[in-house]
Amino acid sequence: MTLLPPKGKKKLGLVIDLDTCVGCHACAVNCKEWNTGGHSAPLPDHDPYGADPNGVWFNRVHTFEAGEGTASRTVHFPRSCLHCEEAACVTVCPTGASYKREEDGIVLVNEDACIGCKLCSWACPYGAREYDTDAGVMKKCTLCIDRIYNETLPEEDRVPACVATCPASARHFGDLGDPNSDVSHLVEEREGKELMPELGYQPVNRYLPPRTRQKDQGASGVGAALTPVTDPDAEGAGRFLRWVDRVLSR
Repeated sequence: MTLLPPKGKKKLGLVIDLDTCVGCHACAVNCKEWNTGGHSAPLPDHDPYGADPNGVWFNRVHTFEAGEGTASRTVHFPRSCLHCEEAACVTVCPTGASYKREEDGIVLVNEDACIGCKLCSWACPYGAREYDTDAGVMKKCTLCIDRIYNETLPEEDRVPACVATCPASARHFGDLGDPNSDVSHLVEEREGKELMPELGYQPVNRYLPPRTRQKDQGASGVGAALTPVTDPDAEGAGRFLRWVDRVLSR
């Protein structure tokens, strides 16, 4: 199984560690704050605390209970655009408003060309498209292009807003087309997964599965230790990722 996207071109993307994500939603909130004044601004919200809330969020966090009994655990699953190599949203767009940049692989929407037909949202199997009811156009994660290329910011701040704010360092950003990048090494070391590879869209983003918990065999005989998953099915990690695939494909 190929862990990384094909080599050759620059492929900016995210690596998200499902083992360390605590589900605090800081990524979603900071994403909203940055982007409502950025490239795709504004990001509306209507009746957010009412019976029928409606708004645009590029990053959402879902929480699941995985496993049974003492082997169960809570897993938080952040979801946003995966910037696919063969993006279905780009293929179906009748106006060319959805496109993938050659220089870095980021998938964007040209709002001037978007007619709000929602074909891209129906085609995306990951639910990553958002419809702006005010503007009548589709919007989505841009990997904060107005931030990562902003030379007025300190270099350490030129990362997507979600990465910059994560208190658990569960989100990582870099070039997944470069096998020598930090994010590529992380994917290799932790057996990073792509979502629903059988569909052939080749998402760039990767998810690091939850690590196994083992009883500590030390002198105390109590406690737990974290060990990387080397077997994709170890302690249900592989089964969990397949379950997430099914959830997203509904």
